[in-house]
Amino acid sequence: MGIDISQFLETFYEESFEGLDIMETALLEMDTGEVDDEAINTIFRAAHSIKGGSGTFGLNSVSDFTHVLETLLDEMRDGKRAVTKEAVELMLITVDVLREMLIALRESADVDTDRVAKIHSELEIMLKGEAAVVEATTELTPSESSASAAGWVVNFRPHVHMFKTGNDPVRMIKELSDLGEMSVHCNVDGLPALDDLDPEECYLSWRIEIKGDNVAQDAIKEVFDWVEDDCDLDISSQHAVAELSAAVAVEATPVDEPVVTSAEPASVPNTPLESPIPQTPSAPKAPVTAKKAAGTESGSIRVSIDKVDALINMVGELVITQSMLNQLGEDFSMDKLQRLQEGLAELEQHTRELQENVMRIRMLPISFAFNRFPRLVHDLSQKLDKKIEIKLSGENTELDKTVMEKIGDPLVHLVRNSLDHGIESPEVRKANGKPETGTLELNAYHQGGNIVIEIADDGAGLNTARVREKAVEKGLINENDQMSDEKINELIFHPGFSTAEQVSDVSGRGVGMDVVRRNIKDLGGGIELKSEFGVGTKITIRLPLTLAILDGQLMRIGNETFVIPLVSITESLQVKAEYVKSIAGDAELYKLRDEYVPVVRLHDVFGMEPDTKELIGGLLVVVEGDGHSAGLFVDELMGQQQVVIKSLESNFKPVDGISGATILGDGTVALIIDIPGLVQLARKKSHRAKPRGTIAA
Repeated sequence: MGIDISQFLETFYEESFEGLDIMETALLEMDTGEVDDEAINTIFRAAHSIKGGSGTFGLNSVSDFTHVLETLLDEMRDGKRAVTKEAVELMLITVDVLREMLIALRESADVDTDRVAKIHSELEIMLKGEAAVVEATTELTPSESSASAAGWVVNFRPHVHMFKTGNDPVRMIKELSDLGEMSVHCNVDGLPALDDLDPEECYLSWRIEIKGDNVAQDAIKEVFDWVEDDCDLDISSQHAVAELSAAVAVEATPVDEPVVTSAEPASVPNTPLESPIPQTPSAPKAPVTAKKAAGTESGSIRVSIDKVDALINMVGELVITQSMLNQLGEDFSMDKLQRLQEGLAELEQHTRELQENVMRIRMLPISFAFNRFPRLVHDLSQKLDKKIEIKLSGENTELDKTVMEKIGDPLVHLVRNSLDHGIESPEVRKANGKPETGTLELNAYHQGGNIVIEIADDGAGLNTARVREKAVEKGLINENDQMSDEKINELIFHPGFSTAEQVSDVSGRGVGMDVVRRNIKDLGGGIELKSEFGVGTKITIRLPLTLAILDGQLMRIGNETFVIPLVSITESLQVKAEYVKSIAGDAELYKLRDEYVPVVRLHDVFGMEPDTKELIGGLLVVVEGDGHSAGLFVDELMGQQQVVIKSLESNFKPVDGISGATILGDGTVALIIDIPGLVQLARKKSHRAKPRGTIAA
């Protein structure tokens, strides 16, 4: 019995993507003009592994494409070829193309064969020199696009309803035969079982090769004029593109699929190039759609053996404790009560350790998010004609996989902002007495129950006066408002706010910053900005280590229990009359040292009946969220505990002021308070609040 190697295909893809990351990193660190044997060998080994693996799994287009790169690297390794800037840039593009090919093949999507052929040709030209250039010029040129001596390859995929429009694919194929010598390859992959076959629906697609001295592309298009909206049509010249397209076809469909051809057996080459074309996402093939949907997110994670061993050991301890408790329960008497309590304490400890070990499995080093930025800085610095050095630190700081995936886009936006509008051009930097090369620093570290990510640049910084001017112009603040520089700079987080003089296709400091802040808030985090004009900007992001478990403070209002995230609490106190102030009888403030914090009566916000409405002598929990502090008036503070967060939106519906829910030990449900959302909700309700009979200023 043969071994089904397709079960290892996903592992090959994961290892290939890791290899491409290694290649990209080594290329970015490579010095041009001299051969770094270690770097070249690292890139060569990664390319060789991808080539060998792709060949094993029948991904011949990947194998053939990588072979040219491997040959180029081999010549560099042997000292036959110098490492030039052009070669490094081309190899970086080659890494991009390989990544795109592998992603498309894994998701059963179309490979951009034109781009593949173009880069393949450029690699051949670099490898073979003038000989390849001469050979390349004999291929089809733009001026010859109307006719091709080599012929054309037509990929014709009728939509399933084509018969119902009165059109017949066979007639179109017969009409094409009048243009020149033709071979037709029919893909029957979409045919259903006989019982499910509908004679009024079209399940087939065709790959048609037309050979002739002067076959015009317009003549081919004319045949399909009436059905251009009822089919997927691709017409390509029959050169390297056709070969690569055919090679991709082998990989995208099973090898043993039936092939129907109108050509004579002797004239059909015995080669995989004649295999049927792959189904495109638009074709009626449900499995393809399912694969594409599944491939939108990473569904697997690599775990070190140390973490697995720790988990297994912890499960063993749990089994021992469970066995001991079972024995106590079989013949229990009061003299065994102390032993039972000790056993339950052990069970609690082991359960907590097991929970921590399980959570560690989901933790990944933030280098997975940071690794994309050296390439981003490299590409954008060339595009913007700037000299920029990137410095990464804290790459081994671990973060939950879910948080990691969701923080990627905001980080990219912030980095692009720094590169585009933060760091100045070499000329401007030199004129300002700065080094020509700007510096972008990314740092990550743990602080309490959070992970802190810092993005800092030594660029132009924010022009606070300009920000204030724009804010007044947009009506966000009054001209006479007294605000600190930090508060003024934070106005760039307002939707649509920007100080950019012109729109950039890279970014715009301030453009989309409200989206960045909102995305970070959705993760339960916060963002701070510090900037000094002419010196630079530093953005600090604080995120929870995980979105699944929360350290919370239980508190009670009336008969209901709520959870406040522990990281949001700054202190709790008993209300004293002399520190309570009210404004026009509508809003209450509490003087806390040198500042006044608004008092939020949670029973009013949630429409509940509390134990008492008398503020004096009651409990106030001071919390901080989204840069604002508030005092929550509650009936009772209870214990602290870790809670498992359950989404309200997916199980019920979104609720203002509530970020989720959890199930407590007694089986009751407790709502988890969204501190930033609650402060906003309380502000809205304060406009409708009635005067209270409490102490006034």
